[in-house]
Amino acid sequence: MTTRGPNLPVDVPGADVPGADVPGADAPAGAWDAIVIGGSSGAIDALSILLPALPAGLQAAVIVVLHLPSDRRSLLSDIFSYRCALPVQEAQDQQPIQPGHVYFGPPGYHLLVDRGPRLALSIDPPVHFSRPSIDVLFQSAADCYGERLLGVLLSGANEDGAEGLAAIHAAGGHALVQAPASAAAPTMPDAALALVPAARALTPDEIAAVFAQLPTRRLP
Repeated sequence: MTTRGPNLPVDVPGADVPGADVPGADAPAGAWDAIVIGGSSGAIDALSILLPALPAGLQAAVIVVLHLPSDRRSLLSDIFSYRCALPVQEAQDQQPIQPGHVYFGPPGYHLLVDRGPRLALSIDPPVHFSRPSIDVLFQSAADCYGERLLGVLLSGANEDGAEGLAAIHAAGGHALVQAPASAAAPTMPDAALALVPAARALTPDEIAAVFAQLPTRRLP
């Protein structure tokens, strides 16, 4: 997996759209084909604010990885399917990625974005003691989507995700980080901000306000 592309510009269009008074809401309207979200300890609380804010008919696909125990089934797709306006499912190997769908990485597997674009599952060794690893998802998504990618890193107790967010930034994508003061476990956001100083640090409510203004497509 490689990183490429220009650095994220300081001034980007879109400040005149509703919600632009929210810090970090000045991302280019319609710029993203995918949103990747990663987190660990404390991240489910943030996701409970973020994912319900995603509008029906969202143009982007949403791919989520959390550090989960590998010895039990994840209930995340079941829980959030009742809270979201979008279809929610656990990711399957070689599954085509569809706009306006939310995919959760299953426990015990790395989740990657492959050509197609498709989702791919891997049992390669853990990264930062974690499988799934946020770095693995973010780096593969950056390689696939480049500047058409939004990365969001949430609360967590290790440094997984920082290098992946740096890959997104280097590829020209946009990087948001949960403000460390609002995180139950600030180690992960702190590590990301140290490595990617240009990332926007926002509270979950502020990120949700950004999500609520994302472009949608006409539904049948």
